[in-house]
Amino acid sequence: MDWYPLYNSLRIAWISTVVTFFLGILAAYYIAKTPRVLKGILDVILTLPLVLPPTVVGYLLLRVLGPKRLIGQWFLETFGIRLVMTWWSAIFATIVISFPLMYRTARGAFESFDETLAQAGQTLGLSGSYIFWRVRMPACRQGILAGTVLSFARALGEYGATSMIAGYTPGRTATISTTVYQLWRTDNDAEAFLWVLINIAISFVVLMAVNMLEKRERSKGGAR
Repeated sequence: MDWYPLYNSLRIAWISTVVTFFLGILAAYYIAKTPRVLKGILDVILTLPLVLPPTVVGYLLLRVLGPKRLIGQWFLETFGIRLVMTWWSAIFATIVISFPLMYRTARGAFESFDETLAQAGQTLGLSGSYIFWRVRMPACRQGILAGTVLSFARALGEYGATSMIAGYTPGRTATISTTVYQLWRTDNDAEAFLWVLINIAISFVVLMAVNMLEKRERSKGGAR
């Protein structure tokens, strides 16, 4: 059995999760402090990929990163790098699809943060970066961890946008999701079912982790 789809899916999910972790926290932190009207507009824009069909997201990415489009053509002519139909092309898709989960979860955690803690740190002469990483982030860690896990799970199971921008090439761009579809399309139900079970097992572990994080957070809230 070729295990490349599992390896490829995991590395794509990990890389995109690292990117969305920092991008989501950055966006959530600054947008949470913006005026209400501007916050609402930015929320709609940044959360849109969550409600759009993944194939629509994939189509839009192709319109931007395709070899005959401005950005894609520039990368191809300047660096000889093709931005679509490679294994790492799927990273673009999974970042866009999973980013709203990280952003919304982190923003909710930041908005529930007790700002008097940050103000107390300022009166003690602590720097803004110190307060953010050593005060704010630890206080919001449960929500941020939950967003990270959900982003990873979403990236791992993404199919629509990934199949459009990365395609399916065995041993090169295949992921678990695209492999299941191709095996089903070629009537290889036994192997397709095996990959489905693998995906279910991974998803089960991820959801258990999220439930444990939420339970821990509720316990802490009750203890207060």
